Amino acid sequence: MGKPDKAKIIFQPSGRRGEIQKGMTIIEASRELGVDIEALCGGKKVCGKCKVCIEEGFFEKYGITSSRSHASGWQKEEEEFINAQQRDTGYRLGCCAKVEGDLLIFVPEESRAGKQIVSKAARDIHIEWNPAVKHYYVEIAEPSFEDPTADLERVVAQLNREYGLKNLDIDIPTLRRLPTCLRESKWKVTVAVWMDREIICVLPGKVDDYYGMAVDVGTTTVAAYFCNLATMEVVDTVSMMNPQCKYGEDVMSRITFHMMHQDGLFKMSDDIIGCLNSLVAQACEATHPPSKDHENEDKERKEAANKLKDKQYLCLSPSDIIDMTIVGNTAMHHILLKLNPVYVGVSPFPPVIHKSMDIKARNLGVLIHESAYIHVLPNEAGFVGADNVGVLIAEEPYKKDEIQLIIDIGTNGELVLGNKDKLISSSCATGPALEGAQLTFGMRAAPGAIERIKIDPENNEVDYKVIGRDAWRSYSKPEEMRTKGICGSGILDLFAELYYSGVILKSGRFYPEQKSNRFRKNAENNQPEFVIAWAHETTIGKDIVITQKDIRQIQLAKGALYCGCKLMMRRMGIDKVDKVKIAGAFGTHVDRKRALIMGLFPDCEIDKIISVGNAAGDGARAALLNRKKREEANWVSRNVEYIELTVEKDFQQQFMEAMQIPHMKDQFVHLKGIVPDEILNQ
Repeated sequence: MGKPDKAKIIFQPSGRRGEIQKGMTIIEASRELGVDIEALCGGKKVCGKCKVCIEEGFFEKYGITSSRSHASGWQKEEEEFINAQQRDTGYRLGCCAKVEGDLLIFVPEESRAGKQIVSKAARDIHIEWNPAVKHYYVEIAEPSFEDPTADLERVVAQLNREYGLKNLDIDIPTLRRLPTCLRESKWKVTVAVWMDREIICVLPGKVDDYYGMAVDVGTTTVAAYFCNLATMEVVDTVSMMNPQCKYGEDVMSRITFHMMHQDGLFKMSDDIIGCLNSLVAQACEATHPPSKDHENEDKERKEAANKLKDKQYLCLSPSDIIDMTIVGNTAMHHILLKLNPVYVGVSPFPPVIHKSMDIKARNLGVLIHESAYIHVLPNEAGFVGADNVGVLIAEEPYKKDEIQLIIDIGTNGELVLGNKDKLISSSCATGPALEGAQLTFGMRAAPGAIERIKIDPENNEVDYKVIGRDAWRSYSKPEEMRTKGICGSGILDLFAELYYSGVILKSGRFYPEQKSNRFRKNAENNQPEFVIAWAHETTIGKDIVITQKDIRQIQLAKGALYCGCKLMMRRMGIDKVDKVKIAGAFGTHVDRKRALIMGLFPDCEIDKIISVGNAAGDGARAALLNRKKREEANWVSRNVEYIELTVEKDFQQQFMEAMQIPHMKDQFVHLKGIVPDEILNQ
């Protein structure tokens, strides 16, 4: 039972949670838990920047019932900033609403002060130009009494004569605009043709540049690559938190939300469609000159505006986006398309559909060109989806002799092992611990998050670096750090450093005979913990610590990955791999030496561990810019063998052994000389 004067409060998408005193405003509660919400007026109820949404219902994942009635009554000041529709949805001003009971609060993108840093930049990979949509310029003879052929047939005949395109169809909205466009342009037009089959746009005159978007719908973040289809240039990369985080950090939580709420699937689908439309609008807005009135713009927008002074603006709108590709795990795929995801989470985990799909954007409610198609890449299995197919077509292990292990680390860990002779894939539930959720002071990668950590083996003193500040703690005054929590890359660093420096044992338990004042037992729960940052170095007014429970959460995640790798290697009949590739946003920031020290995967040469960044997004981009990659995706999705790890007879034993650091039994010869022998040989 909770304390009567306390309430449980959970902020999404940051994942920060805790018990706070009833009667606090939501803004006050957010500060206590280290959640940054905009409050430009200092809580005086006059700026409207602190809009939040109170979610309604029972959330099994968190064990709470959230209700708008658990907040204090509506205040007149809120009417100026929140319209009737938003009020019905649950929006409140954080400075007005007081906490009177348990709450799950979603902080929308525009209200977040510390914007998440998403490392999803496009890599420079080789892609052959062959987009699904191509532009063709034609000059057409006007109709006459001698030749009264219909407008469409005239266009189709000219495309056949000049480019060999035959039997073309046309989308009805494009057909409706065709006669006016032809005559206003004096019969000189550029025709956009999809897959050599359908005319989807006719533009006056000769138009060289045209645009598409490749999207990676992750469980936690959504990244979109805005591309010039003619030149293959990535015009911009835009990203935001997946708004579905409020229903739970992992896919099973979201499937459960659908099962427990009649309209759950539609709510979650509408959220991700809204997210796609926001990213489209954001990408297009960036191609316009910034507003001349910078008086009310924040520092970030001003800096961006100054950088763009000499830029030639494209001034694009969403209707200029004429093709889109999407990857995502199977659950995200099903929720986006409003396909029942329940059976994906129930053995034997079959998806509703394997093959890729081409869907009119307008049928999904995605606000790009109304005749554009969205190509959704195929799924492999229930827990290995189109995102993994994206990784495969970007990295192409099926074309190589060397045996590669590709690990896409996210809320769900997806693994691929093999070469041109055979490929197998699997999935393991790493959970959100490696991304900061479920840890006492875990947070998303935003300003103030600890991203790098070192622990001195001699005295266990901690040095660290936070996002948004170049100088490390040892080169700064304590108050300059403004620390708020620990993000994913910092968590991986910390786990390896705790082991390397002897703070924790091979089993993950704290070494009981430590003399450092950073090791202590919590006065409230008598549980051991280790201080990473003292209260005077933080903006949350309390010590940032790693607890024994936190360490267990990290062990579960890392153990799942190692166990998956080992069982796949056993299935392939191999005891080592030629190369390990770390994909995902983690792949950009993971220190490969520390990853090996913590036992994220079986032993291998450190030089053979490489980062491939957001390979799923790269695969979506490859499919956008080369239609052959779409065929390749369908082929590989059916030719990679999926194995269900949990049905292996010794899965539990292998998992338990893999939780130890770096492993209970397996030798790590490549760590000799890196990790002290007395540590490595515990």
